[in-house]
Amino acid sequence: MKYWISHLLLVAPFVACQAPRVDDSTEVDPKAGQPIEDPARAAWTRWGRTVDPERPRADYPRPSLVRERWVNLNGRWQFEPGRPTQPPPFDRELLGSIVVPFAPEAPLSGVEEHHEHLWYKRRFQVPTGWHRDRLLIHFGAVDWQAEVWVNGRRLALHEGGFDPFTIDVTEALLPTPEQELLVRVFDPTDGGQQMRGNQALAPGGTACSPVSGIWRTVWMEPLPRRGVDRLVISPSLETGAVSVTARGEDLLGEDLVEVEVLDGNSLLAARRGRVGEELVVPIPAARAWSPEDPFLYDLRVTRTGPKGQVLERVRSYFGLRTVGRMQDASGATRFALNGEPRFLTGVLDPGLWPDGLYTPPSDEAIREELLLAKTMGFDLVRKHLKVEPERWYFWADRLGLLVWQDIPSAANETPEGREQFERELAAIVSDLEHHPSLVGWVLFHEGRGQYDTPRLATTLAQLDSQRLVTATSGWVNTDAGDVVAAHHRPGPALPNALAGGSDRLLVLGEYGGVSLPVDGHTSGSAWGYQTVRDAEELAFAFEGYARELRDLQARGLDAAIYTQLTDVGSQTHGLVTFDREVVKVPSERLARANRGEFSPLHTLLPTSQQAPRLWRMRTDAPPGDWTSPYGSQLDLPGGDEGWTDAPGGFGSPTAANAPVRTAWEGPDLFLSSDFQLGAVPAGELCLFVQHSGDLEVWINGERVLERTGPCSSYVRVRTGSEAAEVLRPGANRIVVHARHASGPAYVDVGLEAIELP
Repeated sequence: MKYWISHLLLVAPFVACQAPRVDDSTEVDPKAGQPIEDPARAAWTRWGRTVDPERPRADYPRPSLVRERWVNLNGRWQFEPGRPTQPPPFDRELLGSIVVPFAPEAPLSGVEEHHEHLWYKRRFQVPTGWHRDRLLIHFGAVDWQAEVWVNGRRLALHEGGFDPFTIDVTEALLPTPEQELLVRVFDPTDGGQQMRGNQALAPGGTACSPVSGIWRTVWMEPLPRRGVDRLVISPSLETGAVSVTARGEDLLGEDLVEVEVLDGNSLLAARRGRVGEELVVPIPAARAWSPEDPFLYDLRVTRTGPKGQVLERVRSYFGLRTVGRMQDASGATRFALNGEPRFLTGVLDPGLWPDGLYTPPSDEAIREELLLAKTMGFDLVRKHLKVEPERWYFWADRLGLLVWQDIPSAANETPEGREQFERELAAIVSDLEHHPSLVGWVLFHEGRGQYDTPRLATTLAQLDSQRLVTATSGWVNTDAGDVVAAHHRPGPALPNALAGGSDRLLVLGEYGGVSLPVDGHTSGSAWGYQTVRDAEELAFAFEGYARELRDLQARGLDAAIYTQLTDVGSQTHGLVTFDREVVKVPSERLARANRGEFSPLHTLLPTSQQAPRLWRMRTDAPPGDWTSPYGSQLDLPGGDEGWTDAPGGFGSPTAANAPVRTAWEGPDLFLSSDFQLGAVPAGELCLFVQHSGDLEVWINGERVLERTGPCSSYVRVRTGSEAAEVLRPGANRIVVHARHASGPAYVDVGLEAIELP
């Protein structure tokens, strides 16, 4: 167990170390302590390899309220697992070390183990000049229950793994240079009722590694005895103004506040008033925030005393934008940004890292990942079952990416669990209200922990009236919220508008999920909703889905979210590998597809996906060289004997995502079809196929495709042959041999020509 390796006394860098005292009678939780067997251990990112364990995540953690003075408490802390009834270990050093803010399950923590009960300890010093002020210690997030002592004095018990909390430690400080901070953590993961998102003690499939303990930055700052601890900022694009209220405990009524709106260093507008008063600042030539122009105004708030002396100054920022629903010219309900209809092209982002798990290894890693999503042509990110550190949303604001935020799933099986869920829900909404990039909430994902949906959707809308609410994405839809959202993987489909009335947005909450394992960047098993063989096949699938989305958009679809941005452990259906080293399809190619820029595509022989097509079929091997054309009429060997006319597709009634019109269970199926061409189109020949086993295809006697293994959804496959090399004006013949071994059977084949650049 790694936490036994190093017995370090963990203090701020300028405090001397002492030899630890080990209590041999210390017990640990007997149910924990096993290494997590999870493919998330596969690799480290290039950012993770450069993390300084003494100063990790050194960036300022709260861009929405910035003060000049602060101290980052990340780095090496004392650490050890605990047990449920263990008294606080005030009088001894802990047995090991951990790098905060990485969860103990994460490689960057130096621990890489899961424990249900945890102890953290470190010593710190109060910087010179802070002693006249209150001292606050901020915890970005601790999963799940955190109990905090300073110098042996119990100050807080916080429950909630996705929201920050703050402790005023002033009264617990000692008149000595050194102070002691002790934290106890309890996290039952999927054994409890609390929000946990996709975490599971046994990761696999869609379930991800547990994340326990401190996983966001811990830091401290001084606050005047009567100081501003919150800014209520309400931008209004309609009025071209921003209202700002400076709030805090025990603020004096005679104090004044000046609010300044800036563009960089240029002052645009200002307003003065009493502390606690709502100050409305008109902005000349107000500029809207959008993905195309993510313009942010800077905000400076200064509090002064009765004699004009500056008491404190804080900084923030804001963006002007509106979000809502509107009717387009055809009468369809559309998503509206700044009063204009907009189709949202989104990507699902699980936000897990092989080295940091929930914790991004660096600020640069956040920025580059969001920039990559935008470079791929996505304007929306659905943050999946996780709430990120605030700097993630700050970069989404800066770069111009819209965000649809999932509320992390919880069990919600007991009254107490549901009360806890609603408390955590309110805390998350309050914490993220500042960010213009955040335009929508997803209350429940695929029915997980779903209850009282209409009431909770109304509650969420009341907590945040500036954003849209998706009551549930996928599965159990109710007449609640602003959105009807369905999941359909791998290919896209239109949600049922009747599920919630014509005035709600139609959103494809997930589609895609196409798996492409990349050698050297995949750990062991590979999982997805459909598997392709190479990057070209993945690109073809993505482009095909993008074509279908254009048609669905015309029929009323408002947003579509591709599954997903990155691989996660054994989930290999990301557009980027888990270690972020390989972008599986060039970003510009994805961006062209997302913009609707496609190479011309000619359908020569349609599949039976939308309407049945007649084939000649048989299940025994035809006589002679049956794949070759015969005579001017393309006669089949032996005439029509043994062949039957039947509509496609062919397969088992239980086959998924498959329009079966003719029964076939296997093991062999032979198909033949003749078709006429007036002229041979330019471009490369490709096949549009779905098959449950092996597949061979010949055209005019030339074999153009040989595939082994199943393909669980329709996919375009390049043949490498120019259409003119295989086809001819007039009569042509396509013949198919399908083989199927076990499970539900299905096969269908179409023929196309695509004009590639």
